Amino acid sequence: MWRKRLRLATSQRLPDQQLRTAWALAALLLDYPSPALLERLPLVRRAAGDLPAYLADPVCRLADHLSATPLERLQRAFVETFDHTRRGCLYLTYFTAGDTRKRGVALVQLKQAYRRAGAEFTSDELPDHLCVVLDFGAEYDVDGAWRILNDYRASLEVLRISLQEKASPWADAIALVSRTLPELAGDDAEQIARLIEAGPPAEDVGLAPYGDDPRLSEHLNPLPDYLAVGADR
Repeated sequence: MWRKRLRLATSQRLPDQQLRTAWALAALLLDYPSPALLERLPLVRRAAGDLPAYLADPVCRLADHLSATPLERLQRAFVETFDHTRRGCLYLTYFTAGDTRKRGVALVQLKQAYRRAGAEFTSDELPDHLCVVLDFGAEYDVDGAWRILNDYRASLEVLRISLQEKASPWADAIALVSRTLPELAGDDAEQIARLIEAGPPAEDVGLAPYGDDPRLSEHLNPLPDYLAVGADR
């Protein structure tokens, strides 16, 4: 997904390696269920052992659910969770900008942020997809991903609350990401409440460069080298 030009990362709260591992695991677990993903679950559990319990627990719960559930049922539930409801959207700018001109601008700004960090964005996905941001942080720039996740913290929390209300097993993956970030302040909580009540803005213009109705990729991202190496220990 990323072609490296320059390595630039700074430590934030948790050590960099723990942030990278947590975000890489969340991105893997949020991918469309496939035989390749299920085969990697033992590595996921092993890598989670390098995380604090409050981060490792949701990883292992979701991994256990994926292991114990027939693949066809997982795939159907995944599509129903993330493709069929607005509050289950994995595109972070959708919650704050909807299908409006503002969202088109936000997408361009994200791509520019990736480039400023020295990374060249080569994914077929939109740059605001949560897994793209997580992979960016896990594979390349911790500090850059940290800023993006905090900028769109309200979107992340609306998604987390929505999945928890539905008792979705994937709520654990979103909770994992949320737990790597600072505690919410009063203004953030108010913004979340407003987003939940009002929903995404509506205006079906301004997204032509990115296509209509972007859907999730069904291709599993390669396991990052640092994660695979750690799993072999």
